[in-house]
Amino acid sequence: MATLEDKTILCADCGEEFLFTAGEQEFYREHRLTNLPTRCRGCREARKARKPEARMGGARPVRELHKTVCAECGAETEVPFAPSAARPVYCRDCFRKRRAGDGRGHPG
Repeated sequence: MATLEDKTILCADCGEEFLFTAGEQEFYREHRLTNLPTRCRGCREARKARKPEARMGGARPVRELHKTVCAECGAETEVPFAPSAARPVYCRDCFRKRRAGDGRGHPG
């Protein structure tokens, strides 16, 4: 196995040179990462900060819940989609029971 040496790479965003150290190369090799970095640390961090999920602290947007009544037991429940009159909606417990019925979401 060849000894790794530090490499100088030109940043694709700012055009400045940055060092890809032997230690970083070893990390890439151990984790089977095949693409060399194309951005310096500053440009990588700036790019991450521009992503929408970074502005929200990495959290997913809050789902809107819709109140409805379970078609099986009549209990009030909330679902993450707008219920349609054309299809029955079940509470979590009834949904699980129906799903366990035959593995396809239909009882026995």
